[in-house]
Amino acid sequence: MTSDRHPRRRVLGGLLAAGTGALGLGGALPSASAAGARPSAGGAKPTVVLVHGVFADASGWYKTMAGLQDAGFPVIAAANPPPDSVRGDPQRTLAGDSAYVSSIVDTIPGPVILVGHSYGGEVVTNAGRGHTNVKALVYVAAFAPDEGESALQLAEQFPGSELPGALVTRPFPLPADAPPGDPGLDGYIDPAKFREVFAGDLPRSEARLMAAAQRPGSIGGLAGGSGVPAWKSLPSWYVIPTADKVIPPAVQRFMAQRAGSRVVEVKGASHVVMMSRPAVVVRQILAAHHATR
Repeated sequence: MTSDRHPRRRVLGGLLAAGTGALGLGGALPSASAAGARPSAGGAKPTVVLVHGVFADASGWYKTMAGLQDAGFPVIAAANPPPDSVRGDPQRTLAGDSAYVSSIVDTIPGPVILVGHSYGGEVVTNAGRGHTNVKALVYVAAFAPDEGESALQLAEQFPGSELPGALVTRPFPLPADAPPGDPGLDGYIDPAKFREVFAGDLPRSEARLMAAAQRPGSIGGLAGGSGVPAWKSLPSWYVIPTADKVIPPAVQRFMAQRAGSRVVEVKGASHVVMMSRPAVVVRQILAAHHATR
């Protein structure tokens, strides 16, 4: 009997070979239909790209994804920040995160609907720019900045955010090319205040897990100015939770009106409305699809 002296190497080689076969010689991703989307009698449905925000991860989209997949839509929940972003630093710059999501859109051959939650709204506002296949933007308790505006600036434009008093910071090592004045601080929500501020309409057990797994955002990155907004050239939809204690509803109404968004307000919903009221979010995405197909 022969023995395999390098089982890990054989497994890795098999994975690489499988990946090469899936990607093809040119490295192109398989089409949305090949990735498991259900065929549609009315033609190809858009790929919905979901972008999460700070203090969260892509798991916050699970219920929304399930609703979209049940309706036959291909879905990608982008990593934000990516595991190895443009500058190699997680969620350090809006430009880096937006460039990464934009690169995902580059690989999608058909129409796309970009959906952003919280800080993810800033990302889709910038990532959607310059793509002819992006048909709509959907903001879910999200920032929709104009050129030069930052998340921190917008959050303070109207009263009501409880986030500043709940933040704790941890230093991180700055890269050599960090912008001048970057304090090198990551912001987290104090776990003791996480549910009250961020996820008040979720079960306590679920909020505790989210607090432990939260992904931070750099203070310097959140203070950075946005670029030319994609909502100036694309139609947009908005979901505003009326009990949001992170981005005050007044701020969201201001941004939605400025962008000309079609708005639905969800009474009593928290900042994580896509988790507590996913059906509402799915309906807004479907509305965006029906209006732009």
